Amino acid sequence: MELPSTKEFQWKSLAPLPSRRVYSTLVEAAGQVFAVGGCDDNGVPVDSFEVYSPEADRWAALPPMPTARAGVAVAVLGKRIMVIGGVGGEQQPLKVVEMYNTDEGRWRKRSSLREAAMGISVTAKGKEGPPGHPGDYRVYAAGGMGSDLRPHNFLQHYDVLKDIWVSLAAMPTPRYAATSILRGSKIYVLGGRQSKYAVNAFEVFDTDTRSWSRFPNIPNKRAFSSFVPTEEKLFSLGGLRQGRIYRQPKFMRTVDVFDLEQGGWMKMERSCYLKKRRADFVAGYLRGRVVVAGGLGNQPTVLESAEAFHPDKNKWESLPPMPTPRCACSSIALRDCLLAVGGVSQGLSTAVEALCLSDS
Repeated sequence: MELPSTKEFQWKSLAPLPSRRVYSTLVEAAGQVFAVGGCDDNGVPVDSFEVYSPEADRWAALPPMPTARAGVAVAVLGKRIMVIGGVGGEQQPLKVVEMYNTDEGRWRKRSSLREAAMGISVTAKGKEGPPGHPGDYRVYAAGGMGSDLRPHNFLQHYDVLKDIWVSLAAMPTPRYAATSILRGSKIYVLGGRQSKYAVNAFEVFDTDTRSWSRFPNIPNKRAFSSFVPTEEKLFSLGGLRQGRIYRQPKFMRTVDVFDLEQGGWMKMERSCYLKKRRADFVAGYLRGRVVVAGGLGNQPTVLESAEAFHPDKNKWESLPPMPTPRCACSSIALRDCLLAVGGVSQGLSTAVEALCLSDS
């Protein structure tokens, strides 16, 4: 695979979101992007559910979620979209689970979680069945934070055919807002938080043996960082080193890279660090290159800069800046493009912009 040069990247401005919001969750199903819930200008969770069609460059409203919520976990099961937990209208975590069928165009209630939780990280594996058959899917929901603000160590498996949640071996480190990445029979769970503070735990659940293994901790502990998986590696990027009694908070340029083949964190030279200190930014992987854009840094306004990592040169290269600088965007990679949706510029934004490779 030939690596694209920085000249091949460009931003495209797409149809804006129908309404301003933040903390909505994006998923792709059947080549379309679905935006699920989020918070409005007043921080109130919404029931919005919309679909973006790349061909038409158009958003369309779909039947709203039965339960308004933000910060939800979402799993795509073929033509069904499963929405799990999150924060409800009373600013309390939810145990409600709802499923939308894209063919039928309607929502159904599913079996609830054992406890209300926000910040659950979810992975799904399986395949579509023949017409009229729900398919063989497994959904795994890890961690979360309950209404008492305590992080959970639950790992729950959802059985689609029986509509039941089954408890599996508890995660060694309780946490919420972790990043879960599924590779074959293994679920890699990285980072997350306990109350306000970031954790650097890295644990792996084997879906065949149904057991956990502890992996070496992420070398640098930070909040609002991004994790990006490539074919052989996991990148942990930027973020905010949180303040403690004797320490000021600090935006980071740090890049930590885990080698999945070798099973360890690589020694990273400072030349491999991001060009700009940043946290709460968008990140993705486009045709061999890890890319980042926007976020918050040491300047008083949100960042517009974007950069791409060159694995052969082991350094970051500048890309064209974001047309609408933002932090706290929702993002998704689709067809050699990284979409940055909504988020915060001066207030909440409806901007939808895509960092694309020129022929995508």
